Amino acid sequence: MQLSTPLPGSRGVRRGVRLGIDVGDVRIGVAQCDPGASLATPVETVARGHGDVERILDLVADREAIEIIVGWPRSLSGREGAAAAKAVAFAKELSSAGERRGHGVPVRLVDERLTTVSAERTLRERGKKGAARRAVIDQAAAVVILQHAIDTERSTGRPPGQEVGDST
Repeated sequence: MQLSTPLPGSRGVRRGVRLGIDVGDVRIGVAQCDPGASLATPVETVARGHGDVERILDLVADREAIEIIVGWPRSLSGREGAAAAKAVAFAKELSSAGERRGHGVPVRLVDERLTTVSAERTLRERGKKGAARRAVIDQAAAVVILQHAIDTERSTGRPPGQEVGDST
């Protein structure tokens, strides 16, 4: 699938749905943006493990997404720890599996420092407590990751982050 062209009158924002992914050890939060790449919204939480990659690729196909944005949890100093390595490995797995299915889309890694903290704060401010907050925190983090990515593209005119395969 080809990446879409920029919206008329926009600063290089490509038209098309993107999926945002927050990879955890137990759960994967998934978000999507509208075709105009204006607003990210939660989609679902996928259990980590058998079938997780296939489920995400099904969501890509169902929504005709042009791209997958995976959060890249680097440390505040920019170094990569174990969580970042797991996110990179998962992003590569998504990319490879999509190509094998015959409908691969670009997978990009985007810095996600402090996104879970931001998502937690937002949910707390909206009155979500305890178990209710834990049930949606991964989706909320995926929303923050994706919204940051589309806002970055809007302000720079370039796709955000780093495409999997570009020295990852």
